[in-house]
Amino acid sequence: MMKAHDIMIRNVYCVNETDSVRSVIRMFLEHRISGVPVVNGRKKIVGYISDGDIMEYIGRHEDRVVGSLFFTFVFRGDEFGFDERISRILDLPVMDIATKKVITVQAEEPMENVAAILAQRQIKKLPVEQHGELVGIISRGDVIRHSFKALL
Repeated sequence: MMKAHDIMIRNVYCVNETDSVRSVIRMFLEHRISGVPVVNGRKKIVGYISDGDIMEYIGRHEDRVVGSLFFTFVFRGDEFGFDERISRILDLPVMDIATKKVITVQAEEPMENVAAILAQRQIKKLPVEQHGELVGIISRGDVIRHSFKALL
């Protein structure tokens, strides 16, 4: 039976919890990736930041019509426009916008469970841990490639 450690990518790009969003965006652009685990000094996963988290921050507003009046409400007390949110996000600590409740799997997790987690949770990548430390990452594409490789 195939396990997570059999197909995971071992050389994982990750950022430190003390890094800025600027360094994350640079990494995304340089390596053409869309998300990375956030780790502390002991390689323990403390968060995950994706292009979705960044888009959510810079696009954070809600338009509502109340009666005949049109209002724009900005979340989190953010009174800045789009351009200002773009420039302000760069110097934010990564943990200000990263997902803190990260879904992970253990290196010994059967592939059937990995596939189910990716599908049910609707996530693109799943960090892999062993003894509480980040050891790899698995994407939906990795699961598909390895699952169907012998059949095609």
